[in-house]
Amino acid sequence: MRYTCCVNFLIMKHTSIQRRRSGASFLLSSVLGLVGLSFAAEKPVKVYILAGQSNMVGIGQVTSGTTRWTTEFTDCVASLYEGAYDAKVDYDALKPKQEVKLVEFGGLKPTPYPKGGTVVVRGKFQPKQTGIYQFSPGYGASTVNVMNVNGIEVYRMEVGGQPINKSIKLSETEKVAFKVTYFTESADSVGWYTRMDVPGTLHTIVNEEKQYPYLIDNNGNWVVRDDVWYKGVVTAGANKWLSVGCGATPSQIGPELAIGHILGNHHEEPVLILKASQGNRSLGWDFLPPGSERFEYEGKMFAGYKDVQASWAKGEEPKGEGWYAGKQYDDCFFGAKDVLKNFATSFPHWKGRSYEIAGFVWFQGHKDQYEPAASRYEGNLVNLIKSLRKEFDAPNAPFVVGTGCGNPGRVGPGLIIAEAQLAVDGSKGKYPEFKGNVKSVDLRFVDPDPAKSPREQGFHYHQNAGAYMQIGEALGKGMMELLQAKWAAAQEASDVSATGRSMIFFSQM
Repeated sequence: MRYTCCVNFLIMKHTSIQRRRSGASFLLSSVLGLVGLSFAAEKPVKVYILAGQSNMVGIGQVTSGTTRWTTEFTDCVASLYEGAYDAKVDYDALKPKQEVKLVEFGGLKPTPYPKGGTVVVRGKFQPKQTGIYQFSPGYGASTVNVMNVNGIEVYRMEVGGQPINKSIKLSETEKVAFKVTYFTESADSVGWYTRMDVPGTLHTIVNEEKQYPYLIDNNGNWVVRDDVWYKGVVTAGANKWLSVGCGATPSQIGPELAIGHILGNHHEEPVLILKASQGNRSLGWDFLPPGSERFEYEGKMFAGYKDVQASWAKGEEPKGEGWYAGKQYDDCFFGAKDVLKNFATSFPHWKGRSYEIAGFVWFQGHKDQYEPAASRYEGNLVNLIKSLRKEFDAPNAPFVVGTGCGNPGRVGPGLIIAEAQLAVDGSKGKYPEFKGNVKSVDLRFVDPDPAKSPREQGFHYHQNAGAYMQIGEALGKGMMELLQAKWAAAQEASDVSATGRSMIFFSQM
């Protein structure tokens, strides 16, 4: 009530100004907006549900992956020195009390180190490829050590501390000396190295090619957002503040990384990216939405929702057990609903806050490149959009659809699917109820060069992290267009309503 009084007072105070302006609602809407800011901290968390198959799961490589120490290390000798490690001692100047030639260094059955003092291992390292490398010597307790390669300290971890890595450029044509000095008696030859400049990895794209600078901080570390939380169900199961590592594994990314940054920058409220996805799944069978009915095609019957067989002879009944049409829909979206049902316990950092479904993003299509799935894709997609909005009680939530999902979409069934995905865009006019709230984003321009990617694997964009960033930014921008259109429509409706209220108010004065 006191806010209403405040608004009325401010309106009366500015009545003479308002009467001279044609937009009588301007002040009222502005004041109401200011009053609303007092509740900003209590506004619901904005939840975006991302779904699809493996390219939504996320296969973009952050680095090339780690390689266990093995034959790249040669001439390895473990030297044992008297007493516990002492940082003041120059072990290179001392004579060891025992030396052991390490016939097997690293690998699965490494030659054991001598025990009873301080161990220093020396040898040679020659990479198989020229590049920039990081080293991670040790496992568990044996990671407490310092490592030098070619005279440069590349790794250090003190007792009770955190590991410090430094990258070094090495040539495939040159053997260089290495040395590992262990700070405790827990010493072994287990270790890993990582090539950091493999083309197409996120590390290379950001640090070497200087793209997507918003992903790293001033110290070169991956940015961790404190306003966007990521939660994965079924796959890509990270549960943390948004950063790298929310893809299929902790060393991979998907579209969620760029999407989360864009939406986090847009909203004053916190954002939850809730990803429910699974690889190798079709919309025509695995993700088939509730309400989908059986149909006949070329003399055979095809499954409707919950049928246990994909197709069967006309006149018979489906037979099967375990999997059924729409099971992936149920697994993914019922899983997401369970997370939201237990919102307070799932996200204790938002204790006391509610949530609202702010939008959906669908990125799928590769698995439907067969008939009749391709020709029925458009109808299934329309049903999916309606079903998810109903499922999550969000009838007008913005819905973004990406084309392709590892499918080039230029010929054959792939083209049929891409055209179906584009057809549901609300601006096309084919589905009037989707106007202003469904947007299709054509992603067929994303086509990374396999020679500049971590792995030749076309249906996963060659695992190129840059491709997944391009996809994420395009989908995020598509969502932004819908949000801005929704905001503009709400403002227009608010202005019309406020103008009416203002005119009533002024007529009574």
